[in-house]
Amino acid sequence: MTIFKQTVDEEFLTVSETKELLADIEAERALDEDRELPYELARAIEHANRFAVLEPAEAQQLVDDLQDLEKVDEPSAYKIANLLPRNRDELRSVYAQQRYSLSGDELEEILNVVARYA
Repeated sequence: MTIFKQTVDEEFLTVSETKELLADIEAERALDEDRELPYELARAIEHANRFAVLEPAEAQQLVDDLQDLEKVDEPSAYKIANLLPRNRDELRSVYAQQRYSLSGDELEEILNVVARYA
């Protein structure tokens, strides 16, 4: 007997897209006066409201632009879009667990794309 659950599907979201989804859930729960927001949901909404900088469409466009670059895969693109790194050190933290490192030119190219949106 195993207690592990199987991952059926996985979808990456930006913080802005998550904020939009959580706002819908919050509005739905507000209609029912008897239902309170669970602590975890309230904290998730607070986090999304605090850290969502871009509009959802703008964040998705940033992810698309980042994925057009050679060394940026989908998970990294979403991490970068959520963090909006401003310098090389912040950007290197996204790639800290990768098996490869980026050159200075590649880092600058990614930072230039982020700078157009941040």
